[in-house]
Amino acid sequence: MLNIALFGPPGAGKGTQSETLINDYNLFYISTGDLLRQEIKNKTKLGLEAQSIISAGGLVSDEIIVQIIEKTITENPDANGFLFDGFPRTYIQAYILEGLMIKLNTSLNCLISLKVPEKVSVERLLKRGQSSGRSDDNETVIKNRLKEYNDKTLPVIKFYEEKGVFTEIDGTQSVENVQKNVKSIIKKELSKRLLNIVLFGYPGSGRGSQGRAIAKKYGLEYVATGPMLQEEISKNTEIGKQIKELFDNGKLIPDDIVVPLIEKKIENSKDVKGFIFKGFPRTLVQSYILDGLLKKHGSAISKIIEIEVPTLELIKRLDERSKTEECMPYDSSTAKIVQRLQDHETKTVPVIEKYNELHGVVKIDGMGSFEEVFKRVSFEIENGFENLK
Repeated sequence: MLNIALFGPPGAGKGTQSETLINDYNLFYISTGDLLRQEIKNKTKLGLEAQSIISAGGLVSDEIIVQIIEKTITENPDANGFLFDGFPRTYIQAYILEGLMIKLNTSLNCLISLKVPEKVSVERLLKRGQSSGRSDDNETVIKNRLKEYNDKTLPVIKFYEEKGVFTEIDGTQSVENVQKNVKSIIKKELSKRLLNIVLFGYPGSGRGSQGRAIAKKYGLEYVATGPMLQEEISKNTEIGKQIKELFDNGKLIPDDIVVPLIEKKIENSKDVKGFIFKGFPRTLVQSYILDGLLKKHGSAISKIIEIEVPTLELIKRLDERSKTEECMPYDSSTAKIVQRLQDHETKTVPVIEKYNELHGVVKIDGMGSFEEVFKRVSFEIENGFENLK
């Protein structure tokens, strides 16, 4: 998730730059003023509470504002991230946003400030006032707004400077040059992020072949539980013997065997752009384990993809695979194939539903040639990840 706060005094050009960022990076725009007006218009509980405060001449509390922001974020799981305009305005709100980001298992990636001298801000806003008709675009109000910005917002900038996520841009440049500088900052930020993909799909959907091809194309580490477990079997280790017995009976491998193997894989992978997980998580418990594993290594899930294939086609593919060298232990009989599909239905589908509620799951049509499916998957991966294009 890409979360950006755009700062700058009135007249700095935040609105113009915001439009570009929203469109180019599929970000959801969060303006506290706009959100508040929308809540009031919709007569929600928070909106009615805010309206009563405003009607009495008071200021809407941070408690109400943060609830509205949290509600907005959770209701927009398909966004690649959020662009904050007008929040945090104060030092206290900076701490509030930090806490909110932690609760939502994310963080503010960067704060970009458009620096514009007071004289330029005044000139720009007075010029805007000639055509906008806005009552607040007069010199007295403008100077008061600039003073408020300096008094309240500059301490916020210091807060994020100390965190190392603050960058300042000369806002007196042309719109195009400012835009170019903003995109350069974001591209640099994106290059730091690991691209972690979870690839779902029923057995026979093509997850393995697609996963390996995706890993190769994007420089990701392919983390598939199957090959790890097969390696233990081939080495005839004690764990391998347990795995073989479970496989032969069409059973899933317990977490206390799988998780240490995955963690070892993550720890031993150096200079990779991220990971693609196939075959894990299979259960709700494993989904929490994966979130914890990634967070432990300072990362998180970037994209969740499910390859969809009709059931009869899955059975046909698995039956055909059982006659080849690629045969998996659970391909050896129709009964085992059906059992494996049922296991996915009862244990893994709830995981996909959970992720869909939290992050959004991209559905990919798994029918057609390998190249056709791969093209669809690649498009979805690159959508929103500018550094991959």
